[in-house]
Amino acid sequence: MTHEPIIKPVYQQIAIDIANKIISGDFQIGTKLHGRSSLAGYYNVSPETIRRAVILLSDMNIVEVAKGSGIIVKSIDNSLKFIDKFRDIESISSLKKEISDLIAEKQEKENKLEILINNLIDYSNRFKNSNPFIPFEFEINKNSRLLGKTISEIKFWQNTGGTIIGIRRNNNLILSPGPYATFNAGDIFIVIGDENTYERIKKFLKE
Repeated sequence: MTHEPIIKPVYQQIAIDIANKIISGDFQIGTKLHGRSSLAGYYNVSPETIRRAVILLSDMNIVEVAKGSGIIVKSIDNSLKFIDKFRDIESISSLKKEISDLIAEKQEKENKLEILINNLIDYSNRFKNSNPFIPFEFEINKNSRLLGKTISEIKFWQNTGGTIIGIRRNNNLILSPGPYATFNAGDIFIVIGDENTYERIKKFLKE
């Protein structure tokens, strides 16, 4: 899956670049940075963008802005903290985006699978006499002996020959629930099997 790069504001990028130059020794502690106009020309941005970058650096105690003295380089340690801070923020933002993309992808696949299951049920109802692989639905009532038990625990497949492919629970569809899914009151189980499976399920539920 391809992720779009996280783009920082230009003034922020400039502040990070200046902090990196302080760390690398290009700008020495106690020296004066170029004037805002010169920096604007160097980075090919407006003086306002440079002003915002300098404010950010000043807030982090990396530089000191003094009237009549210009912009004075103040701290390497704070430059390192500043770089680390934005590296962490970028990592968190990247993780959030990746999680968001995966959730969206999962939801899209579940929606498609739900449509396919519904189509399968619809087609099977229309052609049930010629279809050897039929889906069924059955609901768990509040008095069912299966309440609280797992699919594996009751040996559902061994007793009925049916394979559970989904559970409709509280208006949500749980796909491929697995052997440890439990039976709750109101659940509607979607099962596939042969033409005799439905009768075996009805008998099993009544036992």
